[in-house]
Amino acid sequence: MSETKICVIGLGYVGLPLARLFSTKYPTVGFDMNQARVDALMQGHDATLEVSDELLQAALKNGFRCTSDIEQIRDCNFYVVAVPTPVDKDNNPDLTPLYGASTTIGRVIAKDDIVVYESTVYPGVTEDECIPVIEEVSGLKFNVDFFAGYSPERINPGDKLHTVEKIKKVTSGSTPEIGRKINEVYSSVISAGTHLAPTIKVAEAAKVIENSQRDINIAFVNELSKIFTRMGIDTNDVLEAASTKWNFLPFKPGLVGGHCIGVDPYYLAQCAQRYGYNPEIILAGRRMNDGMGDYVANQVIKLMLKKGIQVLGSNILILGFTFKENCPDVRNTKVFDIVQSLREYNLNITIFDSWANAAAAKREYGIDIASKIDSQQFDAAVLAVAHDEFKTLDIEKFLKKNHIIFDVKGVLPKEMVDGRL
Repeated sequence: MSETKICVIGLGYVGLPLARLFSTKYPTVGFDMNQARVDALMQGHDATLEVSDELLQAALKNGFRCTSDIEQIRDCNFYVVAVPTPVDKDNNPDLTPLYGASTTIGRVIAKDDIVVYESTVYPGVTEDECIPVIEEVSGLKFNVDFFAGYSPERINPGDKLHTVEKIKKVTSGSTPEIGRKINEVYSSVISAGTHLAPTIKVAEAAKVIENSQRDINIAFVNELSKIFTRMGIDTNDVLEAASTKWNFLPFKPGLVGGHCIGVDPYYLAQCAQRYGYNPEIILAGRRMNDGMGDYVANQVIKLMLKKGIQVLGSNILILGFTFKENCPDVRNTKVFDIVQSLREYNLNITIFDSWANAAAAKREYGIDIASKIDSQQFDAAVLAVAHDEFKTLDIEKFLKKNHIIFDVKGVLPKEMVDGRL
C-alpha cells in the first residue's frame, strides 16, 4: 500500500475519537452525513464531549478535517466504518446504517484499498452483508481488488480514563497479509496494544460476547436485588460482603441501556437462532434487564403508599435521563422506561439532567428536561443516573416533609433513602 490515507465514516461517540487519534499519525478525514455535526466539529467543538475542544482544535490545525462531501474522501485508501448498529422495535438487528456506509464506500473505493468495520455485529455480517454491497456498487471483487477487516470498537462513553488509545484493540483481516497490515495501522496509534484475531468472524464474535457477558452478569444481580428486597435485605450490603472473596465478580444492579450492552445481545441471539439454537440464558438476561424500569417505578409507588403519600396527582422528581453517568448520551436510555411506567399512575413528572442532550431527549422521546428544580415541591425523588453532581446534591430540600427517595444507583447514604436496587 502507498501512504496510508484514512477515512473514518461516522463521527459519533466511536468514530470521532478514533479519527482524531489516527490523525496524529496519518492524513485523516472524518465523514458524516449530518452536516450540522460536521460544521460543529470543523468549528472545534464535539457535542458528545468525547473529544475535548483542545484536542479537536489541535487536530484540525494539524490537518484533520471533517466533511459530508463524498468527493473529499475519494483519495483515501483505508476506510473505517463506525456507524451505529441499533435494533428495531421488535429487537431485531437493524443493519440499515451499515448498508448505507457500505454503499458510500462502494462509490469511492479503488483497487487495493482496505475497509475496516468497527460497528458491533454478529459473526458473518462483515463478509456476508457488507462486502457484497461494496462489490455491487464498486464493481470490484473482494480479496482480489479490495480487502477488508474488522476491529470492534471498545469506546466507553464518558470515560476519561479508558480513552481509545488506552484500550487494547482486537484486529482482523480478510487475508493473513491484510490482517497484519490492519494490525500495523492500529498498533501504531493504540498505546495499549492490539490482538490480531485469526479471522474476521472471530473478531466479530469476540465483540458481541463482551457486552453479552456483561449484560448477563448485571441481569443476575438485578434478580438478586428483587429477591433480597422481598426478604428485607440490602442488596448492596450483600454484594459488599461477597466481594471480599478474591474471585467474586463485583457487578451491581441497575438499568442496562445505551447503544451497546442493551443492544448487542440481541445480535448474538438472532445469529444463534439462524443456526437453529435458542439462546435461553442470553434472552433471559435481556428480559430481566429490560423489565427493570417498570420494576423501579412499581417500587416507588409501593413506598409512597406505605408512607401515606397520595399517588394520584403527586409530583415526582427524576434525577438523570442519560443512559449512564457523566455523559450526554440518551440513546436507548432505560430511564425512559421508569417515566413511562410512572405515567400510568397520572403523576406530574419533572426530569432534571444538566448532562443530557435536551434536544435529543425531546426529539427521540418527547421528553422535556427541566433547566432548574423548584424547592419543597416533590413527593418523591428517583436518583436514576449517578452523575457526580447528584452525589453531593441536597435532594431533600426539593422534597415535601413527607416524601420518599429511591436510589437506583446505590450511591446515596443508606440512611437517607427509602429504597434502592
